[in-house]
Amino acid sequence: MDRLEESLKCALARKEPPGGFAQKVAARAAAPPRAPALAPPRWIAAAAVVVMAVGGGMAYRRHQGEMAKEQVMQAMKITAVKLHRIQAHVQEVRQ
Repeated sequence: MDRLEESLKCALARKEPPGGFAQKVAARAAAPPRAPALAPPRWIAAAAVVVMAVGGGMAYRRHQGEMAKEQVMQAMKITAVKLHRIQAHVQEVRQ
């Protein structure tokens, strides 16, 4: 056999349990169940994901609002320039 098979054979070989093992198992089974932790890590992780998703959504909506504001302001500037040109042309035609 090669070294891998030999080491697996040794690692998986049947071994006798330490003394008093059966009594420890019986005592543990008879003992009242332990109280669960107050804040399991899964619950904390889920809460963090929810908070980040809500915060990210709010930040994205704010960014969209700022971009829309910039677009409106650019449109107003373009309109003002065009109106000024038209007014200047109308005044030239009247004179």
